Amino acid sequence: MCSAGVDVVELEIDDSWIRDSGPIYVVDDRGHRTGIDFGFNSWGEKFLPYAADADIARRLLDEFGEQRRAVEMVLEGGAITVDGEGTLITTEQCLLNDNRNPSMDRDGIERILRATLGVESIIWLPFGGYEDAHTDGHVDGVCTFVAPGRVVAQTIDDPANPNYALMQANLEVLRTATDARGRSLDIIELPLLPYVDLDGLEVVCSYPNFYVANGGVVPPDCGLPDSTPLRSAPWKRRFPVVRVIGVPSK
Repeated sequence: MCSAGVDVVELEIDDSWIRDSGPIYVVDDRGHRTGIDFGFNSWGEKFLPYAADADIARRLLDEFGEQRRAVEMVLEGGAITVDGEGTLITTEQCLLNDNRNPSMDRDGIERILRATLGVESIIWLPFGGYEDAHTDGHVDGVCTFVAPGRVVAQTIDDPANPNYALMQANLEVLRTATDARGRSLDIIELPLLPYVDLDGLEVVCSYPNFYVANGGVVPPDCGLPDSTPLRSAPWKRRFPVVRVIGVPSK
């Protein structure tokens, strides 16, 4: 099926987050593209079954005739954010968790990230979000590259919130970090951290977990007055996009 230049392919999966279980693409100096197929264990064996999710990267790459490189290390797409110029940000809370790669230490993980993704500088934030138990603190909920040298970082103004100290610790790392080209990071702080009711449960709507596309950005929309901060004038000055299209996230 194809519509307006978009191919729609139906393949069976177990869960909804193909960003985590699908291939991660890299491009070499000659423009050749390869899909990196990392191991997937359903966020530390949390949700069963997951055999279809663990195999979806291979099936997608086969479907499109793309080159594939299999890597045994467990890694979800939402556990990293990259700038396209050799810098990667992740969290210790997730990648060093014993339920991902218990036989690997930090140095071993860094070696594989460098060898497979072509990154040179790896910035380790201590924490993901306090409420992020499902993914063990993915970086996509607290920090995202929006351009080389520029990140959006979750912060919060209320010291009583359990995220306050965690996000301050992350902020200190970002303020002292340099990227692969030796630049200090331009940090766009995002103090908005709304809580919404979802079927009787109070959950966080994580604004940094947005998707950047060609000429636009797709942020979560919590149905609140501040649900689209990327549309505000201060944001557009530092994060210029053509279109902002929110996706209902309740």
